Amino acid sequence: MSGPKIPLAGVIGSPIAHSKSPLLHGTWLRKMGLPGHYVPMDVAPEDFEQVLRTLPKAGFVGVNVTVPHKEAAIRLADVVTDRATLIGAANTLIFLEDGRIHADNTDGYGFIENLRQNAPDWDANAGPAAVLGAGGAARAVLASLLDAGVPEIFLSNRTRVRAEALQSDFGTKIKVVDWVQAGNMLEDSATVVNTTSLGMVGQQELRVPLDGLQKGALVTDLVYNPLQTRLLREAEEMGCVTVDGLGMLIHQAVPGFERWFGQRPVVDADIRAVLLR
Repeated sequence: MSGPKIPLAGVIGSPIAHSKSPLLHGTWLRKMGLPGHYVPMDVAPEDFEQVLRTLPKAGFVGVNVTVPHKEAAIRLADVVTDRATLIGAANTLIFLEDGRIHADNTDGYGFIENLRQNAPDWDANAGPAAVLGAGGAARAVLASLLDAGVPEIFLSNRTRVRAEALQSDFGTKIKVVDWVQAGNMLEDSATVVNTTSLGMVGQQELRVPLDGLQKGALVTDLVYNPLQTRLLREAEEMGCVTVDGLGMLIHQAVPGFERWFGQRPVVDADIRAVLLR
């Protein structure tokens, strides 16, 4: 006697032990009473392709991919969404029944949905945005802000050439600002986003002067450990609307979960509480 296969999914990275994704997906599976498992997999870059191509044969319906595999996932996929192509990286893979690998990037979706849920009055058209950082997360944020209708984006990174590379990729709405002048770009910005790891536990603080922040501006930090960074704390004291980074982690997981397990999970206070324990 053999019943239907139990769908398997997981997250591939190196390192991966710190990931909250297994807790997130596991909680949703239990809460919704769905069959399935979601497991962390620590895979070295040289083994990534072999592991990826073996997983469907072991019953996996898809995986999340994180550092350092997001760019490799794009190269190995057979079908790539437009947004993953624009960002140049994938974080969500679906193993199709015909054997092909479908690659998507839901980071930008997660970023925007986090703002819409936790700052419902946010208006992308209200004015320019200021984005700190020019790594992979910044690419997703830039793409989603432009798609949402932000008229102009000031971009600053400690290494200017990386910011200029993004300007080349995303077009004339991106204005590069030297890192030493990053504080100045906050003065005219209705939306401010930190995509760097500065301010995270174990990292240096974000030293950008914040006195130019406008009262009522939306300020968000992709860092969620600690949940309230210095940027968010001081922005709140200055009368800004603040949104922490945990919601982005949760929202970006929704599309993959729905494709793999067949039901759309709800993002609510309960799931936040589970991840904050």
